[in-house]
Amino acid sequence: MITIQIPIEVVLGVNVVSGVEVTENSGEMAELIEEVSERLRREIKVEDLKEHPVVRAYRNFYWRIGIDPTKQRPSGEALVRRALRGNIPRINNVVDAGNIASMETFVPIGLYDLDRVKGELRLRFAGEGELFRPIGGRDEKLEKNQIVLADEEKILHVFPYRDSRETMIRKETKNVLIVACGVPGVDKMVVETACRKASDYIVKLAGGRAEKCRMLM
Repeated sequence: MITIQIPIEVVLGVNVVSGVEVTENSGEMAELIEEVSERLRREIKVEDLKEHPVVRAYRNFYWRIGIDPTKQRPSGEALVRRALRGNIPRINNVVDAGNIASMETFVPIGLYDLDRVKGELRLRFAGEGELFRPIGGRDEKLEKNQIVLADEEKILHVFPYRDSRETMIRKETKNVLIVACGVPGVDKMVVETACRKASDYIVKLAGGRAEKCRMLM
C-alpha cells in the first residue's frame, strides 16, 4: 500500500478501518481524553518533555534532515504538550481516537479518508516548491529536505508533522487509513502499538471493522 522511497530507516504502522460513522464528540470521548491527559500530567512535566526517549528520537530525526524541531514539532510531541497544558483540540470521534493513541505512545499518527486517496502511496522527499494544503492553514510550498506521504496526485502528509485537508476525516468519511510514523530510535513495537491503539479506539468510538496493522520498513 505504501512504498518507502527515502534512504532513512523509518517504520510505518499501517491499517484500515472500514465502515466508520464520523460524529461529534461524545461524553465517552471527553472522559478518555481527560483520563489520558491527567495521566500524562502525573508522569511528565512540559519542561522535561524534550528528554523523553521517544520525543528525543523524533527531534534527532528532524535535525538529521535539516529541520528545526522547535519550529516544526512532530505531531506526537505537539499533542502531548497540549495535553500537559490542558488544551487538547476536539475534532470528531475518529480524529480524537487517533489523537488519544498518539498521546499515549508519543508516536505521530496520520488518519486519512481512504476513498480520497488516488492510486499508490509513496513516502518520499518533496520536490522543491511542491504544494501542500495543510489542515487549518494556508497552502505551503515545501522544501526538498521535507519528507512527505503522497499519492499519485497530491501530498497527504508532511512526515511526521501535519496532514492535508484534501484527505482529512470528514462527516461523510467511511473508510479510514491509519499511518503510525516511526523513525530511527523508536522501537518497532512502539509504532505497532500506536497503530493498534488507534485502530481499537476508532472501532470503539466510531464503529467499523479494523484489519490487522501491517509494519512497513
